[in-house]
Amino acid sequence: MLNIIAWIILGLIAGAIAKAIYPGRQGGGIASTMVLGIIGAVIGGILITLLETGRFQLTAATLSIPGVIVAVIGAIIAIFLWNLLANRATY
Repeated sequence: MLNIIAWIILGLIAGAIAKAIYPGRQGGGIASTMVLGIIGAVIGGILITLLETGRFQLTAATLSIPGVIVAVIGAIIAIFLWNLLANRATY
């Protein structure tokens, strides 16, 4: 139960920071911000593991200062990829 609460808190923090940093307006409410942050934690965790070990491994950031930074970076990447896919779909 505590892990779920930590994931929710990490998702909200990372998603809110990423939305504040990324230029432009990102829609959505609290739930989408939380999901964005959780996806960012997974993307960031995978990238950090890939850079550290050279292996592609499904990992995620934790609820700590470095974990939040990694999750924010991952969430910014997720916003960027989402915008790429959304712009491609409108053509």
